[in-house]
Amino acid sequence: MDGADRPTLRVVDRLATVPADAWDACAGDHPFVTHAFLQALEESGSATAETGWLPQHLLLEDSGGNLIGAAPLYVKSHSYGEYVFDHGWADAYERAGGHYYPKLQVAVPFTPVPGPRLLLRPEARADTMRLLISGLLEVAKRTAVSSLHVTFPTRPECDALVNAGFLRRVGRQFHWENQGYRSFDDFLGALTARKRKQIKRERRDANAAVRIELLSGADLKSHHWDAFFRFYTSTSDRKWGSPYLTREFFDLLGQRMADRILLVMAKDGARYVAGALNLIGSGTLYGRNWGCVGDFPFLHFEACYYRAIDFAIARGLNRVEAGAQGPHKLQRGYLPQPTYSAHWIRDPGFRRAVADFLRRETVAVENEMDELEQSLSPFRREGDGP
Repeated sequence: MDGADRPTLRVVDRLATVPADAWDACAGDHPFVTHAFLQALEESGSATAETGWLPQHLLLEDSGGNLIGAAPLYVKSHSYGEYVFDHGWADAYERAGGHYYPKLQVAVPFTPVPGPRLLLRPEARADTMRLLISGLLEVAKRTAVSSLHVTFPTRPECDALVNAGFLRRVGRQFHWENQGYRSFDDFLGALTARKRKQIKRERRDANAAVRIELLSGADLKSHHWDAFFRFYTSTSDRKWGSPYLTREFFDLLGQRMADRILLVMAKDGARYVAGALNLIGSGTLYGRNWGCVGDFPFLHFEACYYRAIDFAIARGLNRVEAGAQGPHKLQRGYLPQPTYSAHWIRDPGFRRAVADFLRRETVAVENEMDELEQSLSPFRREGDGP
C-alpha cells in the first residue's frame, strides 16, 4: 500500500472540534453514540476531566482528512458510571503494589446500553476496524495506563477485540422482544395466566394512583426537565450519593434530540411525582433514567416497563432494552440477554489473574441466564394452558 494512502490517527480532547456530520457518518443512528448525545455530556460538565472522564477521542482519517473511523475514548481516574464493575480488579492490583488508575475507557459515559463503540464509516475499507483497534492499543501502550476497557460493544466488535488480544467479559441484561404483537393485550396472551393477572393488577393499581403523560418532540418543555431532574437527583442520592448528570445535560438533550426522546411522566393531581427517560432508536426503545418522589405501588413497573412495551408495539419497534441490573424485569416479559466488554491489561501477571477470573465468571453468568429463563420466565410453554 502506498504510504500516501495510509490512514492516520489522532486524538482530540473535545468532541466539539469534530464536525457533527463527520462523526455521525461513522456513528450511524444509534442514539447514544451520536455527536449530539456525547457532546451534551461534555458541554454540560457531566463527562469532563473534573468528573473523572477526560475525553481523548480517537479519530481515524484517510489521506484526504476525511473521518473514516472513531472511538469515544476517555481517561478514567475512577470506575464510576461504567456499569461493568472492575472495582475488585482495582483493589487487587493496588494491594499488589500496582496503580490501576488512570485507565482508558471506550464507552458512552453513564450509559449501560449495548451498541457500536468502534465507529466506522459504512464505505470505509475493510481493514478500518483493525486499524482503529491498533490505534487504541497504541494509545494505551504510549501512556501510563494500567489497562484499556471497551464496555458494551456489539458482539462482532467484541470478537474483533478479542482477536487483537483483549479479554472478553460477559454480562447480562433483560430485554423485551417484540414477537409481532398487535397490542399489549396480545403480548399478555403469550404469558402464563398467573403472570397476566399480576401485570393487569399492577397496571390497574399504578394508573389508579397517578395520571401518566408520554412526552416527545415539541411537547418537551423546560418545566418537564425541572421536574425530571428533581426525580433523578432524588434517586441518585439514595443510590450512590451524587448524580452523574447535570441539569444542563437534560436541556441540551431536549434541544438537540427531542424527537428521539420519550419522557414518561406521572402526575399526582397537579404535581409531577415520577418520570422515566427513554431514547428512541431505529428499532429499539432504550430505557435510561428513572426517578420518583413519594410511594406509589407498581408505578416503577408501569412507567419504565409496561409503557415502554406499549410504545414499542405502537411504533413497531423490535425490542425494549431496560438498562442494567434488575432480575425483577424478567417476570414482566424482559428476558436475559448477554452483554459484552473487552479488556486489555498491561501487566502480564495481572492479565493472567483477570483471565482466570473471567473464565469462571463467564460460566457463572451463562448458567445464571439459563436458570433464570427456565425457572422464572413468564411466557407460556408448549403444552401450558391458556
